[in-house]
Amino acid sequence: MILTGHEIKDRIGTDIVIRPFNVHQLNPNSYDLKLHDKLMVYTKACLDFKKDDSTKIIIIPENGLKLYPGRLYLARTAEWTETYKLVPSIQGKSSVGRKGVSIHVTAGFGDIGFKGYWTLEIFCIHPVIIYPYMKICQIKYQTILGDYGEGYQGKYQDQNSIQSSKSYQDF
Repeated sequence: MILTGHEIKDRIGTDIVIRPFNVHQLNPNSYDLKLHDKLMVYTKACLDFKKDDSTKIIIIPENGLKLYPGRLYLARTAEWTETYKLVPSIQGKSSVGRKGVSIHVTAGFGDIGFKGYWTLEIFCIHPVIIYPYMKICQIKYQTILGDYGEGYQGKYQDQNSIQSSKSYQDF
């Protein structure tokens, strides 16, 4: 079952941590997350799953930054989240999607116990201008059934910044 906005608010500080938390970002069954002020892009045209591909950081100016189709932009949420005893997931806001922007390629599903900033995998279908700290996506929480052990302990736990792929660690 998906938690309502009231239930999300009631669980802040226990099963759910969102920092900073702003009640005005609370929706009927989700919470809006904002885009931070930096993007990361890969510097090579061909990426390799067995390598730690090089990246560079781009600052999103207050007057906006134009994104182009055919390019993957990694970003992070402005909010740090922690989730216990629930399954978190993110998806783009409908107003963002209606501009042709996707906020994740495949990584919208979180694990119980995840702590960190969410890395967003942004791409667009036509040029679009984005802004720092705009509402970009929403997080929702689902209840679980059964024992989940110690929760998520993977390679992206406690991420403090935009995180490029760590697939090379799997080889």
